[in-house]
Amino acid sequence: MTSNHDAWPPLPLAPWQDTLETLHLWTQIVGKVRLALTPWVNHSWHLTLSLSARGLTTDLIHHPRGAFEIEFDLRRHRLLVVTGTGERRSFVLQGLSVAAFYRTLMDTLDELDLSVEIWPSPVELPDPILAFPEDTQHMVYDPDAVERYWQALLSVHRVLNVFRGGFGGKVSPVHFFWGAFDLAVTRFSGRTAPKYPGGVPHCPDWVMEEAYSHELSSAGFWPGTGLGEAAFYAYAYPEPPGFKTARVGPVGAAYHVGLGEFILPYEAVRLAADPDAALLEFLQSTYVAAAELGHWDRVSLDYTPWPAATVQQVISGQGAGHHQT
Repeated sequence: MTSNHDAWPPLPLAPWQDTLETLHLWTQIVGKVRLALTPWVNHSWHLTLSLSARGLTTDLIHHPRGAFEIEFDLRRHRLLVVTGTGERRSFVLQGLSVAAFYRTLMDTLDELDLSVEIWPSPVELPDPILAFPEDTQHMVYDPDAVERYWQALLSVHRVLNVFRGGFGGKVSPVHFFWGAFDLAVTRFSGRTAPKYPGGVPHCPDWVMEEAYSHELSSAGFWPGTGLGEAAFYAYAYPEPPGFKTARVGPVGAAYHVGLGEFILPYEAVRLAADPDAALLEFLQSTYVAAAELGHWDRVSLDYTPWPAATVQQVISGQGAGHHQT
């Protein structure tokens, strides 16, 4: 079995800050390719990246000239493009600036007859920013740091999916938003919400207004972007009265007034006797605070999944009421 130390590796921000910033910008380029070619899905779910067995992927993209997928292989440290006809192209990540990554990816897509145009500037980042083709400043890539981050993502993804299963209402996939560089999952009450105020850097207000069109309770993981340390977050929109003073767990979780969210340092989870349980406590207690104070219909929305053993009995034909032929 994997030890806690292996599954939840240390993630101090300072040693890999430059790598994180470079990788963040690369994911924005790839994410914008998906955005340009994918039909709109509510709350911008169409633009996110997903975890794969090797890293981060766009999943299947449909181009007028054929289907393809782009994947960050964070184990071999390459970018991979695979087409629906079986063609494969890849290139090494280490040593590339943002400008070189942008140019190499666009050339690769041109070569595969999958040309696409994107808005070539970052989003959700404060000024000053450089357009992707001009950014030769961000080019640090530490493979060891990326592998630690990747292992942490795998563990977070596992726990977020367990949490996701406890809700019977509308709930997002566990997916990766390249704008803020976070892995997130979001539950919805089913009711509409007040108009979102906007103000996200380099992002049209209407995008965020649509993303927050309905009441929600959201949680996720930042590796350090905008906070100074790796941490988990949880918030409600609109935030109900009393939310910021609600009692949540585990020890170490606290409401961050500046961000308007509950924050739990990654280190508090990593060093816990049972990291999975500690993170689940944070996810569940912040959701309960949002749902109770926001008067959600928890009787209809909360859901207890079947135990794995019961599911296995049904699959194997041993469950009650199952008739084999």
